[in-house]
Amino acid sequence: MTQPPNQPPQQGGFGAPQDQPPQQGGGFGAPQTPPPPQGPPAQPPSAPQGQPPAAPQGPPAQQPGYGYPQQPGPYGYPQQPGPHGQPQQPGPYGTPGPYGQPQQPGPYGTPGPYGQPQQPGPYGQPGYGYPPQPQFPGAPGTPPPGSGSRNPFKGKPAMVIGAAVAALLVVGGTVWAVSGGDDDGGEKKPVAKQSDDDKPTASDSPVNPGDGSGDGREDPEDFNADRQAGEAKVLWYKEAPDAPASGADAPGMWITDKTAVKAAYKQLVAYNVGNGVPTWDAISFKEKICAVTPQQTSDNKIVVASMSGTSDRAKCNQLQQIDLDTGEKGWSGTVSDGELFDSALTIELSIAGKTLMVGRSQSGSAFDMETGKKLFDKTKYGDACFPSAFAGGPKLISVASCDATGANEHDEVQELDPRTGKVKWTQKFDKGWTVSRTYSVDPLVIYSTNKDKNAWNIATFKSDGNFRSQVDFDEDFAADCGFTVLQRNLTGCEGVASDASTLYLPTEAKSGPNEIVAINLADGKEKWRVKSPTDESMVPVKVEDGKLIAYVEPSYDAAGQVVSIPTIGSSHKTTKLLQLPEATAKIENSFYSRDIDWADGRFYISSTQLSGRDEAKEKLMLAFGK
Repeated sequence: MTQPPNQPPQQGGFGAPQDQPPQQGGGFGAPQTPPPPQGPPAQPPSAPQGQPPAAPQGPPAQQPGYGYPQQPGPYGYPQQPGPHGQPQQPGPYGTPGPYGQPQQPGPYGTPGPYGQPQQPGPYGQPGYGYPPQPQFPGAPGTPPPGSGSRNPFKGKPAMVIGAAVAALLVVGGTVWAVSGGDDDGGEKKPVAKQSDDDKPTASDSPVNPGDGSGDGREDPEDFNADRQAGEAKVLWYKEAPDAPASGADAPGMWITDKTAVKAAYKQLVAYNVGNGVPTWDAISFKEKICAVTPQQTSDNKIVVASMSGTSDRAKCNQLQQIDLDTGEKGWSGTVSDGELFDSALTIELSIAGKTLMVGRSQSGSAFDMETGKKLFDKTKYGDACFPSAFAGGPKLISVASCDATGANEHDEVQELDPRTGKVKWTQKFDKGWTVSRTYSVDPLVIYSTNKDKNAWNIATFKSDGNFRSQVDFDEDFAADCGFTVLQRNLTGCEGVASDASTLYLPTEAKSGPNEIVAINLADGKEKWRVKSPTDESMVPVKVEDGKLIAYVEPSYDAAGQVVSIPTIGSSHKTTKLLQLPEATAKIENSFYSRDIDWADGRFYISSTQLSGRDEAKEKLMLAFGK
């Protein structure tokens, strides 16, 4: 996309005030005097019970917000208020600025991330499309499936992601009980059967222990029998365990240097990464697995949650710590319900360093991953703020819904010390905006939605919680973020990658191949983009050794690919790392939802949803290599 000329720097400039500390009161959006009318704007980018932590000091309450209602847009469509629905102060050139600060005009004649007018687009077209959407720290648009579509004329309803459906009624506290032992109340039993063969090689006939009980010598389907020149080998594959006719979840996939571990319905199974032989006996749970930690600790520990029973009143409250390399069960615990409406019907698990964070409907509790000892509770605080969603990884991020039934209804984000729960900073979002996902935790990149405005927004933040940038151009992005109703899953997005300076997002495929766009986190602008080498979509997997690893999806009759793209320099062409075999194309296509990973020259793909159909020999997981 052709970029507009660089704008002269202005005080306040584009984005949030750079030196202003995160707000604790007033947030992004105190009502301000309306800005003077602008020329015809166009559409924006579419695309514990323990002690509550002390709130950090913020700027004066009168600090201006952003998002003042704009002048009517082209074609008679009114412009929307800022991403957090609050009025903005006039910025430079007479436009409202982000967080109440003045802004520079954005590209292509559209109200920018904070409602600032943009320059005319190429070929005389208004930039970014048509009527502007609300602006938070970005220019939101209409969400597409899994992420969002920024063009309101496409007729796509905003997708409600996680708890974006509505703010839950919030009241509550939390009570936890942690005990030793395994989920059956018996002794902890490390299991052997460890294989030392972890090389990325395979025979011409992949092993298929099926339900996890085989010895690696059975192969009902030999996907390598007719392997053609240039195609990768199927190192091994697994069939899914029996599941109810209504289907079952198969959440989580963890890869270590020795073991590939997968959850499926009521089992946790583990296979040698090189040859697929079971590395330890499958762990069976009394009831279905309902939540897992997407992360693992540095010494390869995870926590799995299972249901307390099968009735309608059953809770997702049985926790079990497990060593991925040995299959040994560590501590176990039970999540108790808190006060009214603070339920463990669904929970969210995250790991930050050596801390397990458990989010319920209106509170959270942190535990030491090694011992199960409680570290702190994160409960109601401030203006009726109920923390119910957490994102782990290099940092611990908490999201709370505040004053859900009052005039000051809003979401706010905090960074917590993972060992003490102390609040490092707080940032408020304006009324109507729901924090739905974190595309990255470090650096922090947040995807938010506004159901009433049928809009979405992507914003990046500095390490101190101050606003950094927004995605500042029109695009229909297509990150696969799944869908949850009762619990928002902050770290549930596939097809998104980032490094310290760049966010990588796939565009939505409309006709022909899509593209991956590299977005500069410093200013939210495009660095470069690369088109899929086939007519099918290409999605980011991870950044590794200065290269972006991406998965090119299969077509109806052709298998997918794994490619690499240089992240620096002037050339960003795709280089094929693996051409997946045609024999498994239908299996790739059969996964309703999936996990994918690239590690040590191997590509792993697994299903996260089992159909439960008896007539189908459903596949659970495949590993490919050279």
